[in-house]
Amino acid sequence: MAAPKAVRIELSESERAELQARLRRRKVARGDAQRAEIVLLAAAGLSNLAITERLGVARMTVATWRGRFAERRLDGLLDEPRPGAPRTVTDEKVSEVVTATLETLPSGRTHWSSRGMAKASGLAPSTVQRIWKAFSLQPHRSETFKLSTDPLFVEKVRDIVGLYLSPPERALVLCVDEKSQIQALDRTQPLLPLRPGQVERHTHDYKRHGTTSLFAALDVKAGTIIGSCMPRHRAAEFRRFLDTVEARVPKELDVHVVMDNASSHKTRLIRNWFAKRPHWHEHYTPTSASWINQVERFFALLTDDQIRRSAHRSTAELETAIKAYIDAHNAEPKPFRWTKSADDILAAVQRFCQRTTEVQSNCLGTSESGHSHVRRFKQQAQ
Repeated sequence: MAAPKAVRIELSESERAELQARLRRRKVARGDAQRAEIVLLAAAGLSNLAITERLGVARMTVATWRGRFAERRLDGLLDEPRPGAPRTVTDEKVSEVVTATLETLPSGRTHWSSRGMAKASGLAPSTVQRIWKAFSLQPHRSETFKLSTDPLFVEKVRDIVGLYLSPPERALVLCVDEKSQIQALDRTQPLLPLRPGQVERHTHDYKRHGTTSLFAALDVKAGTIIGSCMPRHRAAEFRRFLDTVEARVPKELDVHVVMDNASSHKTRLIRNWFAKRPHWHEHYTPTSASWINQVERFFALLTDDQIRRSAHRSTAELETAIKAYIDAHNAEPKPFRWTKSADDILAAVQRFCQRTTEVQSNCLGTSESGHSHVRRFKQQAQ
């Protein structure tokens, strides 16, 4: 007997946008993201078997969510009530907990804890935790952000992202920066190594044995690193590092250098160095936007893989360890893959500006400075 024909799925613009948002959202249940992907693939014309092979799920799972979406649209992707004892927490109580979490603060504290909310709401701490998990609320966590106020933000983003996504022919794109003041730290007592049932342990205190600064240039296309450690990070050291880079790149290629706005990058010494080399081109990142310089990602890997948990009794030991890490990286280079277009980045920043302005307006009244920032950004984007 032939298998029943799969239901055809056609999406409205709003439905497609919502499903794609569920896929992109970091803090969403894996099941919700998988259901959204099943429906998007079905709308693209894939059969249940093709979706099964692509996602590695059961064919019945694909058929179930495809059918439920065709019948009830987005509401069909919600979980059905599970068997067992009836709910004792009403929707009104859940709404009360969510509203209190978002709009109030406990007395004398900066954020709610599950026990504090449980006491205030009359629920069990585990119930509060389940509600917070269902709505992706994490009052105990806080992250930082900083919006660039560079008046040329839009132009610089388009310039640098254009280099990443569509580099010029017969040209080399280098991301250059320095990781300054890397400390050579030694623990005051011996390390207790990893063993079954016990993580690696080391003392919280340490001895300082000096600092070094790493100058690095990342070849965007090849993924290789040119690195040099120096005791200081002035313009003189940066000039010496540029000489090192120049000696190691092909003479016949144009060189595009992406770097930040540090004062050591803009002195007369450095300007004269670039002026004497017309095939070298400077590209400065926007202020407060180090995330656009890809070498910063390499610095993060270096910190995680080598520096944070190591112990060095001198700057010479530290520099040897850094050099060994760079050599290992260059032996098997893996370029970082830039995926966002300039338009995607600018649209995301604009949404963020709008959201922060709305929050500020709701909490403190209309903020003229916040609205001015959004207006200025829109004018630049146009």
